[in-house]
Amino acid sequence: MLSRTAAQLYWMSRYVERAENLVRMLDVTHSLSLLPQSRGAMTELAAPLAVTGTLEAYHHIHQTLEANRLFNFMALDLNNPASVLSCLRQARENAHAVRGQITSEMWEAINATWLEGREMPKRGVADVSSFYDWVKERSHLIRGATQGTLQRNEAYHFIRLGTFIERADNTARLLDVKSQLIEPAEAGLVPVDVPVESAPDFYTWSALLRSLSAFEAYHAVYRDRLDARRVAELLILRPDVPRSLRACCDEIRDILPHIEARSGSLDAGRIVKQLAGRMALRLEHGTVDEVLELGVHHWLTTFLQKSAQLGDAVREAYFEAN
Repeated sequence: MLSRTAAQLYWMSRYVERAENLVRMLDVTHSLSLLPQSRGAMTELAAPLAVTGTLEAYHHIHQTLEANRLFNFMALDLNNPASVLSCLRQARENAHAVRGQITSEMWEAINATWLEGREMPKRGVADVSSFYDWVKERSHLIRGATQGTLQRNEAYHFIRLGTFIERADNTARLLDVKSQLIEPAEAGLVPVDVPVESAPDFYTWSALLRSLSAFEAYHAVYRDRLDARRVAELLILRPDVPRSLRACCDEIRDILPHIEARSGSLDAGRIVKQLAGRMALRLEHGTVDEVLELGVHHWLTTFLQKSAQLGDAVREAYFEAN
């Protein structure tokens, strides 16, 4: 497979996954900012901008941080390269470039998503929750078409690789935004005999878990009140939660043996597999006590650095021209 084709397949899937993760983040931000007991609505609204690195760009356009303006900027503004619609446009452009490598069902799902999405800024969005649900449904449709129709060849594995690298990065970033709530609880600054259900933090944990489709999984595993320690364990270390860091890194490690490095980049290919293997092993053999002892923010910062290194190594091994 040509390196350019591999890169376009990889980025096609990353942009689809990024669009879905953005609406998940915007959804939880919107929900928390509306709560009457919210102690930091402005902080909640700023979270998507901080995670995507667009805070400065937003304030260049808008003087005040408001929910409607945030939605338009992060969801519908095609001048913002980090917006949901910009991600869908990029996914469609990459899919068009590799039309011969994907199935007709995949192309129709991606193309129809973009054609419908690009009309939304013109006619307006009456209900933001419906928009979030629409993006998630379209992402599921595209992913389902990939799983159900694409031959298990290198194209399939590059698409899957892009999905899980993007998902791991976004889960880590979203959890890092909430890490300031985990560490005070574990440091004893919140009385251990006070149920989380009696505090506003309950809503934050519920929203975070729902944003990562892990609320039901949490109660299936722990069958108890929401607890900062268990939330961290579930979203970082559980292998059976699809959006956990452990699950994503396990998938990345398992995908890489199916992809051959370009001629002349065999050493780079080995480096990719080594990096992915170390990340997966660290999560497989790690404990939540180790994460909390190091500090959740510090642990996640290190993870994001390693994730960035992995992304660079993937580019060098598979996408750069000889």
